[in-house]
Amino acid sequence: MIIARTLAELNEARNALGPVGFVPTMGALHEGHLALVDAAKAGGLPVAASIFVNPTQFGPKEDLARYPRDEAGDLAKLEGAGCALVWLPGVHVMYPPHGTTMIHVNGPATHWEGASRPGHFAGVATVVAKLFGQMRPESAYFGEKDWQQIQVVRRMVADLHLPVRIVPVPTRREPSGLALSSRNAYLTPEEHRAAPALHAALLHAAREIVAGKEVAATLHHARHEVAQAGLVPDYIALVHAETLEPISGLIRPARLIAAAKLGHVRLLDNIPVG
Repeated sequence: MIIARTLAELNEARNALGPVGFVPTMGALHEGHLALVDAAKAGGLPVAASIFVNPTQFGPKEDLARYPRDEAGDLAKLEGAGCALVWLPGVHVMYPPHGTTMIHVNGPATHWEGASRPGHFAGVATVVAKLFGQMRPESAYFGEKDWQQIQVVRRMVADLHLPVRIVPVPTRREPSGLALSSRNAYLTPEEHRAAPALHAALLHAAREIVAGKEVAATLHHARHEVAQAGLVPDYIALVHAETLEPISGLIRPARLIAAAKLGHVRLLDNIPVG
């Protein structure tokens, strides 16, 4: 497995490998990340991954400084998963001292995480565009747990005519239903037992909506279920799966999306409806 830390090393490796499938990550890898590597391997190309904790997608009161980091463990996991190349840029490489360009996003970035975390998706879009420019992949693989992020990246790729195919990969979950996330490491044992309530509420709401129950009342009940479990819901919404605009009835493609706070951890989840 090739490890590149400079643009010169990356370019040399990319020229040797040819077209690649790409898995961008922020490290602290778990089975969900390795599922992305497996999906990329199934595409038949060498797999490249990146590890970069991107400062521009964190707000001033968010957890950039304490975001989990385990470079040695991550590299061992990627090598074991069959990764051919890992890109490990520093902040000075991704954001040169005199750089001034950021990508402005709208559309699917407007609501939900975009409203709760101002500037977050501008940071995501900017770093992903930079990574695509550096890696020049044929395809890139993203976990469906961050459903809104996938739609923002898809819209950016389409709008900027970037020659990369975006491939969503289904969310990996614990047996309890809790979506795998690097931030789950912050949960206390008691919080870990409570966290699956978010997914359970979404499953219940999806069944009710498909059965014809009124959407607003169903979503209100889902928020109540989550709160009863000790979580603080930010939003639980039925949205158009591509635009992320809220919908009041079962229009396909539809998605239930949710975010809730549990202790110091912000939990995200989503499921298709119908």
